Amino acid sequence: MELPLYEKIYLDLLNQIETEQLKPGDQLPTEKELASQYGVSRITSKKAVEKLVQIGAIERIRGKGSYVSDRLPDVSAFRKKSSSAPSEFPEDEPNGLIALIIPDFFKDSFGRKIMKNIEKRCAEKNYSLVVKLTYGSQEEEDEAINTMVQLGVKGIMIYPVNGQHYTASILRLVLEGFPLVLIDRYLKGIPVCSVYTDNKKAAQNLTEFLLTQGHDHIAFVSPPEEDTSSIEERIQGFQAAYLQRGIAVSPDLLVTEMFSTLPTFEKSDEFQEDLIKLRKFIEENAHVTAFIACEYEIACVLAHVLKSLGNSIPADYAIACFDHPGWFYNDMIFTHIKQDEAGIAVKSVDLLLKQINGETVPVKNMVEFKLVEGNTV
Repeated sequence: MELPLYEKIYLDLLNQIETEQLKPGDQLPTEKELASQYGVSRITSKKAVEKLVQIGAIERIRGKGSYVSDRLPDVSAFRKKSSSAPSEFPEDEPNGLIALIIPDFFKDSFGRKIMKNIEKRCAEKNYSLVVKLTYGSQEEEDEAINTMVQLGVKGIMIYPVNGQHYTASILRLVLEGFPLVLIDRYLKGIPVCSVYTDNKKAAQNLTEFLLTQGHDHIAFVSPPEEDTSSIEERIQGFQAAYLQRGIAVSPDLLVTEMFSTLPTFEKSDEFQEDLIKLRKFIEENAHVTAFIACEYEIACVLAHVLKSLGNSIPADYAIACFDHPGWFYNDMIFTHIKQDEAGIAVKSVDLLLKQINGETVPVKNMVEFKLVEGNTV
């Protein structure tokens, strides 16, 4: 097994100390300088220096820097030990903690399999998983990140709060080169590793499917899209399918003010308000014959409203959506986009571990999806 990058830097510095290129009392380059010298992140160079401190080869002097110790340990013994081992950890000991920060408990329709497979993958790689909920609050997300860093986690996976550009804590992690992966979305202008579905292509395929079924007037229903890349891209895909036919989508067909399915939802009043909005839209747009719901739960609310107005699905209206928990939840199987939750989970963990080992990873990482035909179109 190839050694992690921080281990290679550690061994190189050990060799410099053993061969007296670095002598007792000499000051080491700063972590920033080492990162630049070896072409790695600061978190990687920091890990290498910390390991030198642990064996007594380096001493830190607060406010001054790191220096080669006057009383050196048996450097050659440590170098040989590290060179012969694939990892600084014995195989039967855990490699450390990894954090998963999410807005709420994942839903049956999307997310539960992600969480299950993240835990499974972490266990396979000998890491322990710590989970923290933010309840859709930016303040809670900030606090969760700070708590996990103080806890000493090696890396963090975050399912970001809806409608945010970024929290100060996420930005700080990025600037410090802390191992970080965002799940299900990315943040515009922030070079942070993200794993998500190609939402634009998925929504475009779903819309094209409805169009081929003879539905010329389709409405898109979602929570507010502002600053949430997954929702924004699904709307873009919806519009792109129409544009391919030379038709511009009317803004009136975008119903993007659904709040009852968000993690911050607590009051039944919001659910009733969503019902009223949908009922009013249906009554005022008799030409619409099909709907694309951004989430399975919104599709359920929509089906409830349509049936309450005396309509039949799919005889009167068609409904398609993203994700579905399965037939055992409801005899109504929505035609839907099935995201590869296991693939998202495994890729998220693997990319995080690569960062922990000092490797550079791609910023945007898209996972495949499938269009599953149900009995609602």
